[in-house]
Amino acid sequence: MGVAIRTAGEADRELVVRLLDEAFQDDPVSGWVFPGAEDRRARHPGLMAAFTDIVLEAGRIDITEDGSACALWMSVPPAEHDGDAEDDGPAQVREAVDPGNERIEQLGRLTAAVHPAGRAHAYLWMIGVAPGRQGEGLGTALIESVLDRCDREGLPAYLEASNARSRSLYERLGFEQSGPVLDLPEGGPTMWPMWREPRPRA
Repeated sequence: MGVAIRTAGEADRELVVRLLDEAFQDDPVSGWVFPGAEDRRARHPGLMAAFTDIVLEAGRIDITEDGSACALWMSVPPAEHDGDAEDDGPAQVREAVDPGNERIEQLGRLTAAVHPAGRAHAYLWMIGVAPGRQGEGLGTALIESVLDRCDREGLPAYLEASNARSRSLYERLGFEQSGPVLDLPEGGPTMWPMWREPRPRA
């Protein structure tokens, strides 16, 4: 049986934020941004809300019909990302979420610096599955629905894997490591920039 997927709107904002918060509470990158468990529980939802608002405004959020999983996508035109240090987006997110936490801004700048430029592509910013529903193929279904479109349109796709388990999933879907890994500072976790060329259709 297929997974029913729809495009999320403003009315789904709180659901998406809650999904992302639950899905990423124990993620290595979230743990690096908010090292203390109590602080993470308090402030992590605000970061997920900031990301959700950015994508609701400028990208697209796909959600399963039962509300158990969502994927945040941005359409990136050529040369959109060039590691430009003048981009004030990461600083704005930090100011809105937790002004005293420089790692919020640092994460945004570091990922922007490794983001490929020069070719239009679909960017999978985040994908979250409710903890009790992980391993059921919901994330795969969300990603494949967009990758099918990428293949039809000859469009590459890009993401940063934040843990080894998700990296394996992305490899099965045709993503390959793109350039060197990103080791977050101060003993932080590794992120894997991954790129997928469109597959020719039969």
